This record gives sequence, structure tokens and C-alpha cells, in this order.
Amino acid sequence: MTAAPSPSSRPSAEEIATLREAVARVAAARGPVLPFGIGPLDHSLAGGGLDGAGLHEVAGASASWSDDAAATLFVAGIAARFAAAPDVSVLWALTRFDLYAPALEQAGLGPDSILYAQGKDDRDLLMMCEDALRDGALSCVVAEVKAADQTSTRRLQLAASEGKTPMLLYRRYRRYGQCPLADPSLAMTRWRIGTLPSRRLATPGVGRGRWAVELVRQRGGPPFSLELEACDDQGRLALPSATRDRTASPGRASADGRAESDAIERAA
Repeated sequence: MTAAPSPSSRPSAEEIATLREAVARVAAARGPVLPFGIGPLDHSLAGGGLDGAGLHEVAGASASWSDDAAATLFVAGIAARFAAAPDVSVLWALTRFDLYAPALEQAGLGPDSILYAQGKDDRDLLMMCEDALRDGALSCVVAEVKAADQTSTRRLQLAASEGKTPMLLYRRYRRYGQCPLADPSLAMTRWRIGTLPSRRLATPGVGRGRWAVELVRQRGGPPFSLELEACDDQGRLALPSATRDRTASPGRASADGRAESDAIERAA
């Protein structure tokens, strides 16, 4: 039989007030939360969505063109939804301009809501992103890099928090077979995106793309993986029709095959 706690072990009114103030400060430091609108996904995310004042990292499941395209469109879809309000822009920074703008528009990120910036190297690019985040005038900042150490990610997280602006860091592969997410980081979420075969159609044609979406790490919650349909023209993901009632399962979603993708054309 469990004994009832003694009155001396219970927190005082002053201690409860202090805890409430601490929780309020943490909540105030967060930006607006962006839910995905997918029950199993939002339920598994700490806070119910992406923190609008935090650093979020994305990488392809492999160095293949198809996974690179899927990861790029995943980032574009999130950025498009952060920029859904009128008269706001996304800054997309990179060292080599090899994006295919019509594909970004198909994921909801049109030319009227995106600004491009090109840096000479990753270090220059990250410094540019810090300034853009602290300014607070942008809806979202995106950067493509091959190297960002823990100090760089700490600075980006602080800048995102100060400017109440989300930062999406797309980590490109430096070495074949070595996932960029193996590097330490202070990001709030870290995602790995891979392609899956699309659903067979009743008539000849290419169905909506499918992705293996894996949340490798998140603050305040466990990792998980889901099979999802690719972004539509509003940047929204969807559950495949056969799995709409499934819950998120631990570990990475199975990827039995890789579908070819022509959504993003990267320069050779």
C-alpha cells in the first residue's frame, strides 16, 4: 500500500508560481507553431508542429538524385507554408545555384514569395543567414550547406529565436554513404527524406510521389518515421490512402525501392 505524500514534500505556492513563470518564458521564446495537418505526424511532434523560431535540419536518405529532389521539395513545402501570408518572402541561400524554380512552384513556393542569395562558401552563407534571421522581416530562411559545425548551429538557433524566424538547414552530402545528420547539431528537429515507389494508377501515368519521412531527432520527443505523399501545390503532405488510419511507428519507414524523380533538375 502506497503511503500518501507528507505535506512537507508538496511544492509551496511560491515554487509553483516560479515553475509557471519558467514555463511561460519557454513558451514565449517559441515562435508560432506550424502543424503539418496530419494527425499521426503532428501528434508525434513535441509542441504539435514545427517551432517558428527554431532551427530545423533536413537531409536526403542517400546521395541519389531522387532523394536529393525529395529532400529539396520537403524543405520547399515547409517554407511555402511558413510564407502563406501575403507580402512575406522566403530567403533561399546557397553556394551553387542549381535549383529548378518550376519544381519549387509545384511545391507551393512561387517566384513572388522567394528571394535567392548566393555565398562564396558555407561559412559566408551561414553568416548571411544569421543576419537575415535576426532581422525578423522574412517568413523563413533556407540554406543549403555541406558543412555546419555545432557552433554554427548554435548561432543559427539563437538567431532564429531572436528574430522569431524559422531556419531550415538543408545538409547536402559531402561523402557518399555518410549521412550529413551524423554531424552534431543543436537543431530542434532533424529530418531524413527518401523516395518510395508511387501508388499504381488505374490508367498509364505517374502517380503522386511518396516519401519515407523520418524524424531522426527532436527536442522533447522521440524519433519516428512515416510514409507520406509528396507536397501538393500548397506545400501540404498527405497520408497515403491505404495508411490514413495508421499511427507513427518507431524506426525508419521501409524503403524497398527508389522511384525516379524529375521534380528537381540539378546541374551536373
